[in-house]
Amino acid sequence: MRVLCLHGKGTSGAIFKSQTSALRARLSDLDIDFEFVDGFYESDPAPGIDLFYPPPFYSFWEEDTIEAVLRSRDWLQNYLDTNGPYDALMMFSQGCAVGSTFSLLHRFEEPSRPLPFKTAIFICAGVPLKVMEKVGYKIAPEVWHKDIVTRRALAAQADASAILAQGSARWQGEGAFTASVEDVRKEITPSEAQINIPTVHVYGEKDPRWSAGIQLSQACDPAKRKLYDHGGGHEIPRTREVTNNLEELVRWALREGGAMR
Repeated sequence: MRVLCLHGKGTSGAIFKSQTSALRARLSDLDIDFEFVDGFYESDPAPGIDLFYPPPFYSFWEEDTIEAVLRSRDWLQNYLDTNGPYDALMMFSQGCAVGSTFSLLHRFEEPSRPLPFKTAIFICAGVPLKVMEKVGYKIAPEVWHKDIVTRRALAAQADASAILAQGSARWQGEGAFTASVEDVRKEITPSEAQINIPTVHVYGEKDPRWSAGIQLSQACDPAKRKLYDHGGGHEIPRTREVTNNLEELVRWALREGGAMR
Protein backbone atom coordinates (compact mmCIF):
# COMPACT_ATOMS: atom_id res chain seq x y z
CA MET A 1 0.00 0.00 0.00
CA ARG A 2 1.09 3.57 -0.69
CA VAL A 3 0.17 6.58 1.45
CA LEU A 4 1.04 10.12 0.40
CA CYS A 5 1.70 12.39 3.40
CA LEU A 6 1.26 16.18 3.30
CA HIS A 7 2.73 18.25 6.13
CA GLY A 8 1.61 21.47 7.82
CA LYS A 9 2.67 25.03 7.00
CA GLY A 10 6.22 25.92 7.95
CA THR A 11 7.39 22.34 8.54
CA SER A 12 8.51 19.65 6.08
CA GLY A 13 8.09 16.07 4.98
CA ALA A 14 10.91 15.03 7.31
CA ILE A 15 9.22 16.74 10.26
CA PHE A 16 5.86 15.09 9.51
CA LYS A 17 7.69 11.77 9.29
CA SER A 18 9.08 12.34 12.78
CA GLN A 19 5.71 13.48 14.13
CA THR A 20 4.04 10.26 12.92
CA SER A 21 6.79 7.82 13.90
CA ALA A 22 4.85 6.22 16.76
CA LEU A 23 1.74 5.75 14.62
CA ARG A 24 3.65 4.31 11.69
CA ALA A 25 5.47 1.85 13.96
CA ARG A 26 2.08 0.41 14.99
CA LEU A 27 1.20 -0.12 11.32
CA SER A 28 4.44 -1.81 10.28
CA ASP A 29 2.73 -5.16 9.70
CA LEU A 30 0.73 -3.68 6.81
CA ASP A 31 3.74 -3.06 4.55
CA ILE A 32 2.76 0.55 3.88
CA ASP A 33 5.04 2.85 1.92
CA PHE A 34 4.52 6.24 3.56
CA GLU A 35 5.76 8.91 1.14
CA PHE A 36 6.55 12.27 2.72
CA VAL A 37 6.86 15.23 0.36
CA ASP A 38 7.86 18.85 0.89
CA GLY A 39 5.67 21.82 0.06
CA PHE A 40 6.84 23.79 -2.96
CA TYR A 41 7.61 27.08 -1.15
CA GLU A 42 10.51 27.56 1.25
CA SER A 43 8.97 29.05 4.37
CA ASP A 44 9.56 30.54 7.77
CA PRO A 45 9.12 27.90 10.48
CA ALA A 46 5.68 27.29 11.95
CA PRO A 47 5.40 28.95 15.38
CA GLY A 48 7.69 27.12 17.79
CA ILE A 49 8.70 24.36 15.37
CA ASP A 50 12.31 25.57 15.17
CA LEU A 51 12.74 24.75 18.86
CA PHE A 52 12.60 21.08 17.93
CA TYR A 53 13.58 20.75 14.26
CA PRO A 54 16.23 22.33 12.02
CA PRO A 55 15.50 23.98 8.66
CA PRO A 56 14.60 23.85 5.84
CA PHE A 57 10.88 24.51 6.28
CA TYR A 58 8.23 24.48 3.57
CA SER A 59 4.63 25.44 2.86
CA PHE A 60 2.12 24.77 0.12
CA TRP A 61 1.26 28.46 0.04
CA GLU A 62 2.34 31.59 1.86
CA GLU A 63 -0.46 34.03 1.01
CA ASP A 64 -3.89 32.86 2.13
CA THR A 65 -5.70 33.64 -1.12
CA ILE A 66 -7.98 31.52 -3.28
CA GLU A 67 -5.44 31.78 -6.12
CA ALA A 68 -2.68 30.39 -3.91
CA VAL A 69 -4.89 27.57 -2.67
CA LEU A 70 -5.84 26.65 -6.23
CA ARG A 71 -2.17 26.52 -7.21
CA SER A 72 -1.68 23.92 -4.49
CA ARG A 73 -4.53 21.90 -6.03
CA ASP A 74 -2.80 22.02 -9.41
CA TRP A 75 0.48 20.92 -7.83
CA LEU A 76 -1.20 17.95 -6.12
CA GLN A 77 -2.98 16.95 -9.33
CA ASN A 78 0.34 16.90 -11.17
CA TYR A 79 2.03 15.01 -8.34
CA LEU A 80 -0.67 12.34 -8.28
CA ASP A 81 -0.61 11.99 -12.06
CA THR A 82 3.17 11.66 -12.08
CA ASN A 83 3.77 9.53 -9.01
CA GLY A 84 0.48 7.75 -8.27
CA PRO A 85 -1.52 5.72 -7.70
CA TYR A 86 -1.87 6.04 -3.93
CA ASP A 87 -4.19 4.18 -1.60
CA ALA A 88 -4.57 7.06 0.87
CA LEU A 89 -3.63 10.60 1.76
CA MET A 90 -2.54 11.38 5.33
CA MET A 91 -2.38 15.10 6.10
CA PHE A 92 -1.73 17.58 8.87
CA SER A 93 -3.07 21.17 9.14
CA GLN A 94 -2.28 23.03 5.87
CA GLY A 95 -1.72 19.66 4.19
CA CYS A 96 -5.37 18.89 4.98
CA ALA A 97 -6.42 22.07 3.21
CA VAL A 98 -4.45 20.99 0.12
CA GLY A 99 -5.95 17.50 0.08
CA SER A 100 -9.52 18.62 0.81
CA THR A 101 -9.32 21.39 -1.81
CA PHE A 102 -8.25 18.86 -4.41
CA SER A 103 -10.98 16.42 -3.35
CA LEU A 104 -13.83 18.96 -3.25
CA LEU A 105 -12.97 20.52 -6.61
CA HIS A 106 -12.59 17.05 -8.14
CA ARG A 107 -16.05 16.08 -6.92
CA PHE A 108 -17.50 19.42 -8.08
CA GLU A 109 -15.94 19.41 -11.54
CA GLU A 110 -16.01 15.67 -12.29
CA PRO A 111 -18.71 14.14 -10.05
CA SER A 112 -18.80 10.85 -11.94
CA ARG A 113 -15.05 10.27 -11.81
CA PRO A 114 -13.66 8.53 -8.70
CA LEU A 115 -11.02 10.26 -6.62
CA PRO A 116 -7.50 8.96 -7.36
CA PHE A 117 -7.08 7.61 -3.81
CA LYS A 118 -9.27 5.39 -1.65
CA THR A 119 -9.30 7.12 1.73
CA ALA A 120 -8.10 10.25 3.55
CA ILE A 121 -6.83 10.91 7.07
CA PHE A 122 -7.14 14.55 8.18
CA ILE A 123 -5.21 15.54 11.35
CA CYS A 124 -5.78 18.98 12.91
CA ALA A 125 -7.37 20.01 9.66
CA GLY A 126 -7.28 23.39 8.10
CA VAL A 127 -10.54 24.12 6.31
CA PRO A 128 -10.61 25.83 2.90
CA LEU A 129 -13.70 28.02 3.48
CA LYS A 130 -13.32 29.86 0.18
CA VAL A 131 -13.16 26.56 -1.67
CA MET A 132 -16.15 25.17 0.22
CA GLU A 133 -18.12 28.27 -0.75
CA LYS A 134 -16.96 27.93 -4.36
CA VAL A 135 -18.40 24.41 -4.63
CA GLY A 136 -21.77 25.28 -3.09
CA TYR A 137 -21.48 25.10 0.70
CA LYS A 138 -23.32 27.83 2.61
CA ILE A 139 -21.18 29.20 5.42
CA ALA A 140 -22.62 31.14 8.36
CA PRO A 141 -21.31 34.75 8.52
CA GLU A 142 -19.74 34.33 11.95
CA VAL A 143 -17.54 31.51 10.66
CA TRP A 144 -15.41 33.91 8.61
CA HIS A 145 -14.65 36.02 11.70
CA LYS A 146 -13.95 32.94 13.81
CA ASP A 147 -11.55 31.69 11.15
CA ILE A 148 -9.40 34.83 11.51
CA VAL A 149 -9.51 34.92 15.31
CA THR A 150 -8.65 31.24 15.76
CA ARG A 151 -5.71 31.49 13.34
CA ARG A 152 -4.30 34.31 15.46
CA ALA A 153 -4.92 32.34 18.67
CA LEU A 154 -3.09 29.33 17.24
CA ALA A 155 -0.07 31.43 16.27
CA ALA A 156 0.09 32.92 19.78
CA GLN A 157 -0.34 29.62 21.62
CA ALA A 158 2.12 27.71 19.43
CA ASP A 159 5.01 30.18 19.37
CA ALA A 160 8.37 29.64 21.01
CA SER A 161 7.77 31.92 24.00
CA ALA A 162 4.52 30.11 24.87
CA ILE A 163 6.23 26.73 24.59
CA LEU A 164 9.14 27.77 26.79
CA ALA A 165 6.93 29.47 29.38
CA GLN A 166 4.00 27.06 29.56
CA GLY A 167 4.78 23.83 27.72
CA SER A 168 1.66 21.78 27.04
CA ALA A 169 -0.35 24.12 29.28
CA ARG A 170 -0.20 26.72 26.50
CA TRP A 171 -3.11 25.08 24.71
CA GLN A 172 -6.18 26.98 25.88
CA GLY A 173 -8.83 26.15 23.30
CA GLU A 174 -10.91 28.74 21.49
CA GLY A 175 -11.42 31.13 24.37
CA ALA A 176 -14.47 33.21 23.49
CA PHE A 177 -15.72 30.63 21.00
CA THR A 178 -17.38 27.83 22.90
CA ALA A 179 -19.57 25.44 20.95
CA SER A 180 -20.44 21.78 20.71
CA VAL A 181 -19.59 19.62 17.73
CA GLU A 182 -23.24 19.76 16.69
CA ASP A 183 -23.25 23.56 16.91
CA VAL A 184 -20.23 23.71 14.63
CA ARG A 185 -21.89 21.36 12.14
CA LYS A 186 -24.77 23.82 11.78
CA GLU A 187 -22.35 26.53 10.66
CA ILE A 188 -21.81 24.75 7.32
CA THR A 189 -24.75 23.77 5.11
CA PRO A 190 -23.80 20.74 2.98
CA SER A 191 -23.40 20.80 -0.78
CA GLU A 192 -23.72 18.05 -3.38
CA ALA A 193 -19.93 18.28 -3.83
CA GLN A 194 -19.10 15.80 -1.09
CA ILE A 195 -15.93 13.82 -0.44
CA ASN A 196 -17.37 10.33 -0.78
CA ILE A 197 -14.48 8.10 0.31
CA PRO A 198 -13.87 6.91 3.90
CA THR A 199 -12.36 9.74 5.93
CA VAL A 200 -10.87 10.13 9.40
CA HIS A 201 -10.99 13.51 11.15
CA VAL A 202 -8.60 13.91 14.09
CA TYR A 203 -8.75 17.08 16.18
CA GLY A 204 -7.85 18.24 19.69
CA GLU A 205 -10.30 20.00 21.98
CA LYS A 206 -7.54 22.38 23.16
CA ASP A 207 -6.56 23.39 19.64
CA PRO A 208 -7.80 26.95 18.90
CA ARG A 209 -8.59 25.65 15.40
CA TRP A 210 -10.49 22.50 16.46
CA SER A 211 -13.73 23.66 14.88
CA ALA A 212 -12.05 23.83 11.45
CA GLY A 213 -11.69 20.06 11.53
CA ILE A 214 -15.38 19.62 12.30
CA GLN A 215 -16.30 22.04 9.51
CA LEU A 216 -14.25 20.00 7.07
CA SER A 217 -15.98 16.80 8.17
CA GLN A 218 -19.22 18.38 6.96
CA ALA A 219 -17.86 18.07 3.44
CA CYS A 220 -17.46 14.29 3.82
CA ASP A 221 -19.97 11.45 3.54
CA PRO A 222 -21.46 11.00 7.06
CA ALA A 223 -21.78 7.26 6.46
CA LYS A 224 -18.05 6.96 5.74
CA ARG A 225 -16.42 9.29 8.25
CA LYS A 226 -15.06 8.88 11.76
CA LEU A 227 -14.14 11.72 14.15
CA TYR A 228 -11.66 11.48 17.02
CA ASP A 229 -10.78 14.08 19.65
CA HIS A 230 -7.22 13.39 20.82
CA GLY A 231 -7.70 15.81 23.72
CA GLY A 232 -4.67 18.01 23.04
CA GLY A 233 -3.74 21.04 20.97
CA HIS A 234 -2.58 21.59 17.39
CA GLU A 235 -0.29 18.58 17.40
CA ILE A 236 -0.05 14.82 17.06
CA PRO A 237 0.19 13.44 20.61
CA ARG A 238 2.35 10.33 20.94
CA THR A 239 0.85 8.91 24.11
CA ARG A 240 0.01 5.22 24.08
CA GLU A 241 -3.74 5.84 24.23
CA VAL A 242 -3.80 8.34 21.36
CA THR A 243 -1.47 6.24 19.22
CA ASN A 244 -3.61 3.13 19.78
CA ASN A 245 -6.74 5.00 18.72
CA LEU A 246 -5.09 6.55 15.66
CA GLU A 247 -3.82 3.12 14.64
CA GLU A 248 -7.33 1.68 14.74
CA LEU A 249 -8.74 4.61 12.78
CA VAL A 250 -6.14 4.30 10.02
CA ARG A 251 -6.75 0.55 9.79
CA TRP A 252 -10.50 1.19 9.58
CA ALA A 253 -10.05 3.76 6.80
CA LEU A 254 -7.76 1.52 4.74
CA ARG A 255 -10.08 -1.44 5.18
CA GLU A 256 -13.24 0.53 4.35
CA GLY A 257 -11.58 2.11 1.33
CA GLY A 258 -10.62 -1.29 -0.06
CA ALA A 259 -6.87 -0.80 0.28
CA MET A 260 -6.53 -3.46 2.99
CA ARG A 261 -8.16 -6.88 2.83
